[in-house]
Amino acid sequence: MHNASDASSPEDNSTQDARMEPETMDGKSCIRSPDEIDFTGLDSLMDMLERACHEHAERSAFTCMDRTMRFAELEATSRQLADWFQHETDLKPGDRVAIQLPNTLMFPVVAFAVIRAGLVLVNTNPLYTEREMEHQFNDSGARALVVLANMADKVERVRARTQLEYVLVCELGDMHPPVKRLLINTVVKHVKKLVPSYHLPDAIPLRKAIASGKAERWERPTLALDDVAVLQYTGGTTGVAKGAMLTHRNLLANMLQGRMALTQGLVAGQETLVAPLPLYHIYAFTIHLACMLGEGNHSLLIPNPRDIPGFVKTLKSADFTMFVGLNTLFVALCNNPGFQALDFSKLKITTSGGVALTRKAAEEWKRVTGSDISEGYGMTETSPIVSFNPLDAIQLGTIGRPMPSTEVRLYDEEGGLVPMGEPGELCVKGPQVMKGYWQREQATQESFTDDGFLRTGDIAVFQDDGYMRIVDRKKDMIIVSGFNVYPNEVEDVIVRHPEVLETAAVSVADERSGEAIKLYVVLKDGSRLDAETLRDWSRKELASYKVPRHVVFIDELPKTNVGKVLRRELRDSPPEDVEH
Repeated sequence: MHNASDASSPEDNSTQDARMEPETMDGKSCIRSPDEIDFTGLDSLMDMLERACHEHAERSAFTCMDRTMRFAELEATSRQLADWFQHETDLKPGDRVAIQLPNTLMFPVVAFAVIRAGLVLVNTNPLYTEREMEHQFNDSGARALVVLANMADKVERVRARTQLEYVLVCELGDMHPPVKRLLINTVVKHVKKLVPSYHLPDAIPLRKAIASGKAERWERPTLALDDVAVLQYTGGTTGVAKGAMLTHRNLLANMLQGRMALTQGLVAGQETLVAPLPLYHIYAFTIHLACMLGEGNHSLLIPNPRDIPGFVKTLKSADFTMFVGLNTLFVALCNNPGFQALDFSKLKITTSGGVALTRKAAEEWKRVTGSDISEGYGMTETSPIVSFNPLDAIQLGTIGRPMPSTEVRLYDEEGGLVPMGEPGELCVKGPQVMKGYWQREQATQESFTDDGFLRTGDIAVFQDDGYMRIVDRKKDMIIVSGFNVYPNEVEDVIVRHPEVLETAAVSVADERSGEAIKLYVVLKDGSRLDAETLRDWSRKELASYKVPRHVVFIDELPKTNVGKVLRRELRDSPPEDVEH
């Protein structure tokens, strides 16, 4: 049995798989995986679900708040709701259904019901503002919405300006037995007061819709690999959020690719994954609802990972073997004494994605849990995984090697391939790459090179051994007196200071150097660190032009719901604080 804690150290590459030698084009940056995936027997996500539920019927599929749903129940309940969509509404195959739910047992039921009814799933962030909700509902043309009661008041305020015809409302405890359901929903609504009053007179309780569905009446739709399965909206940090059209082929490809990259040492039907990242985010969606569910494995859903004490309490009673997280979550957990005291003897694999993994976070996680973190890379438009660190040959600081059936190239500003070892924009081609942006032909064309590679907007460097390193986001690069400075490099150095918790570097205009580095720093409790001391410390690791000219200490960095630091917000709306 492979255990991630037994993997070769990040500095020792002696056990690397030598099969993948980078394919170069006259010394240019181009790498293709030698492995290929096989779609045999799979025409849709529905096929994957049905096969998993048949083969693993009595095994646990999902657990949330001490309630476990087995695969057989997932199959039956999603079939009933799919029938309701087919026969109790006038929704037609291809119509869009938005779901706005946190990590609860309702999520996989609704997601698979939508797919089994031949409809298109629109994942919607429960933390969205009314403006963001209205945009996404209208842009996608969603005709139906399944929403948690906690944000139904927002739906009430925007619905008249959308095309929503059907609204299904559920409560946090809806999948629990009657007594516990009543208790959970009462506490959430009346004690914690997390459900603002709302008025949606024609809203349908989700439980009622499921009960009204008839499993034997459900009609199996005809689905093809190139049909759109999910409209997955980009974060919108660079403008209006766009819907990436992810087909059944895209998502199944990433599932098959993920299996080849992530399942070393795992036993199908025997693993328990911790799922703190939101399922409406493509990384968690693909890992938990495709990769691991297809193998009959069990996901432990965490509705509110920001409640670290509650999170740790849940983990105490779980024999988890895999942890799927990201940088900020690893840091928060490792700083919690209760987490440090947990039993990690069964933890085989820890994976990271979504944001750059810092060396400090990886080393602290290894110290506390005994598990190395395998970092990957991806984006919404690639379903999402493009590359991953082999579990038995992790190189910390890299994003690993391309997934099977995937080719990656580095292009310069003129569209030419850059020489090996030099930075360029990472571009991707593979079966996991999206069909395009929903109703945005021009944006789709602009996102691909002339030879059909998706532009990621990330600057990368290829190593001779086929591993890749992300230098930074193309748009985040800072040019100081003609020198390129990548914020990730500055942040990775500064965060190693023992009194620094988190940091983010952005560019500001400067008369002398064109641009200068402005650093926002969150200090650990009790620290009295000052800016000049921090600058002096950074000079040991950074060239003089990379040393931050401006340093601002703040209490918290602005982040997305999945923990990605919002550099744009720091640039456009800098926090009011005393600059040092």
